[in-house]
Amino acid sequence: MNRKGLVVNDLTVSVNQLFVYPIKSCAGVDLADSLLIETGLEFDRAWMVVDPEGMFVSQRELPRMALIQPTLKSLEMVLRAPGMLALHVALDTVEKPVRVQVWDDTVAAYDMGDLAAQWFSDFLGQPLRLVRFDPEQKRLSDKAWTGAVDAENAFADGFPILVASAASLTEMNRRLRLAGQPDVTLARFRPNVVLDGLDAHGEDHLDEIAFTTPQGEIRLKLVKPCTRCSIPDVDPVTAEPGHAVGDVLASYRADARMQGVLTFGINAVIVNGIDSTLSVGMQGAASIRFD
Repeated sequence: MNRKGLVVNDLTVSVNQLFVYPIKSCAGVDLADSLLIETGLEFDRAWMVVDPEGMFVSQRELPRMALIQPTLKSLEMVLRAPGMLALHVALDTVEKPVRVQVWDDTVAAYDMGDLAAQWFSDFLGQPLRLVRFDPEQKRLSDKAWTGAVDAENAFADGFPILVASAASLTEMNRRLRLAGQPDVTLARFRPNVVLDGLDAHGEDHLDEIAFTTPQGEIRLKLVKPCTRCSIPDVDPVTAEPGHAVGDVLASYRADARMQGVLTFGINAVIVNGIDSTLSVGMQGAASIRFD
């Protein structure tokens, strides 16, 4: 594929890991395969925790959210957290419709009931409710980045899929060790698709990735570096905030494309492949962009 201003070559990548984060800002689920739907991987950020005014909350202000661990089963999502009885959330049941806010977007959602609200309020220490994204709602990514693609999102920050490479984490951990800090896992960075076959931060230079599946071709277009806040400095095991990850990122990941903001990973949109399945180990053809 050739485009004006770009020189593009192809290389082979493979899917190293797949993650979904069913509840925004809670722990992720490591999957062997995942269905691609309009808003990204199925069940990714399908639920969200909100305050009494309907505004979303996250690990930025409530780091203990990192300790809430979902398990996806065929008919339900089971939530566990330290000191709490398990909460069972049916996948096919919602309660009353509500309006909630995620960043600058006010969107339609469904409240998940008083039992779920009490569970989150008890664990996180303030009045909260659990809501589910209304699939009839169309919440689009910023067209300044997606161009002709109408990229739908559920409760993700701004794009349906986050791509990172295993080599990027290896490089991060090398630098952490040089700074006298322990290794971290990708749970800090919350990617959906983790790739093998790239150099460290090679995902920065990808244009598209194409995967051949039994259901047809999946094509993902990589559109925007993922800017980083304080969440990578929250330990996903203890929920303790720190600063080592941010300090190391600041030493080498100030991104000129984003006016010097720290980045790790690339946001992607779906060009083709809705209702197809991505699997760990699947190989794809990636196009390299030379700006």
